[in-house]
Amino acid sequence: MDFNDTPEEETFRAQAHAWLDANAERLQPGERAAGLESRADPDAIKKAQAWQAKKADAGWACITWPKEYGGRGATAIQNVIWNQEEAKYKTPPNIFGIGQGMLGPTIMVHGSDEQKQRYLNPMLRGAEIWCQLFSEPAAGSDLAGLRTTAVRDGDEWTLNGQKIWTTGAQYCKWGMIVTRTDATAEKHKGITYFIVDMQSPGIEIRPIKQINGMSSFNEVFFSDVRVADRNRVGAVNDGWRGALTTLMNERHSIGGGAGGPDFGNLLQIARRIEWNGRPAIEDAGVRQHLARFYIRLKGLQYTTYRTQTALSRGQTPGPESSIGKLVGAPLRQEMSAFAIDLQGAAGAIADRDAALEEGAWQAAYLGSPGLRLAGGTDEILRNIIAERVLGLPPEIRADKGMAFKDIPTGNKS
Repeated sequence: MDFNDTPEEETFRAQAHAWLDANAERLQPGERAAGLESRADPDAIKKAQAWQAKKADAGWACITWPKEYGGRGATAIQNVIWNQEEAKYKTPPNIFGIGQGMLGPTIMVHGSDEQKQRYLNPMLRGAEIWCQLFSEPAAGSDLAGLRTTAVRDGDEWTLNGQKIWTTGAQYCKWGMIVTRTDATAEKHKGITYFIVDMQSPGIEIRPIKQINGMSSFNEVFFSDVRVADRNRVGAVNDGWRGALTTLMNERHSIGGGAGGPDFGNLLQIARRIEWNGRPAIEDAGVRQHLARFYIRLKGLQYTTYRTQTALSRGQTPGPESSIGKLVGAPLRQEMSAFAIDLQGAAGAIADRDAALEEGAWQAAYLGSPGLRLAGGTDEILRNIIAERVLGLPPEIRADKGMAFKDIPTGNKS
C-alpha cells in the first residue's frame, strides 16, 4: 500500500490547492465546514449553487464526468484528491451529490441523447437539484417490491403511489423515479424508470420531522401525475437495469462517507471533563473505550486507503465501500453516545449555544440512525458482503418466476 502521491497526482493536487486557495477561505484548526443541517435553507442553497457554478466555470465540477458532458475526464483517484483538498476550505454544504453522483451517471448510461443534452449541464452547474424517488413504505430494502404505478396514455404516463425517505424533495426541481408498469411480469421485470418534474400538479411533499429536529427526508405522494414519455429513461419494463446503475453509484458515492466523528476531539473531551475530581481519561474504563474506538477508526482508515491505492493503480476497488459504511455508521453512533455519556447531565443539552462543542456530538448522535438506513441498511450491507465477498448462498426467493400481482402480501382482500 503506497500512501504517497505519484508525481502526476502531486501535480494535480497542487493545481487543485492553488485554485481553492485563490477562490475560497481556508478552514482554521478546529473549525468545521458548513453542516448538512443547513442545506434546506434558501440562502444556503443559493450559496451552494453559486459555488457549484464557480467550480463549473473553472473546470472543477464533476471532474470524473466525461469531457463531452462538462467534466474533465479525471480519474477516480484525482476525484479523491480534489475532495480531500476542497474539505480544507469553507464551502457551502454539498446538496448536489444525489444528482451528480448517482442520477447523472444513470442518464449517461441509459438516457437518450435528448435527455443528456437537456439535463446533464444544469445538473453539473448546480442550476437544477435532483432527488431520488426509490423507497416506498413496503419497498425499502426490497426495492423491486415497489407499487407506485405508471399507466401509459398516448405520449404520456399517469403516476400514482407513494415514495418515502426522499432526501431533499422539498427543494429539488427534478426527480428520478422507478414505477410499476406491468404487474403481470416478475417483480424485477415490470419496472420503468422516469424523470419527473417535482413541481408537477398532483405531487405532494410532506417533510418527515426527525429526532434531531431536521427534515432532510420526505414522503412524496403522486396523484394522477402526468409524465411525458420523452422523460422515460430506458425501455419500458426495463427500469431495473437503470435502478441498479443508480444503486451501484450510490454505494460508491456514500460508502466511505459514514465514518465516526473526530477522535481527537473525543480525546480532548475525555481530558477536559472531570470525574470525581480527576480527568475522565484517567479512568480505566474510559481508556478502554477510547482504545477500541481508535482501533476501529484505524481499520476504517486503512480500508479506505486500500480503495485509494486501487484507484491510483487504475484498478476497480473491491467491497470496501460496503464495508466502510457498515463499520463507519454504527461507529459514529457509538462514539457520539460515549461523548454524551462523558458529559454527564450536560450531555442532555442539545442547544448549540449552550452545549459543549456547540452540540456537535448531540447532533451526530441524533442523526446517526438515519445514516444506518440511507444508502443501504446494515442488514443489506451484510447481505452484500456475505454473498458477493464471502460467496455464501443468497437468500431463498419464494417469489422467483412469479408474476408481481400474484405475490402474497399482508393485505387481506
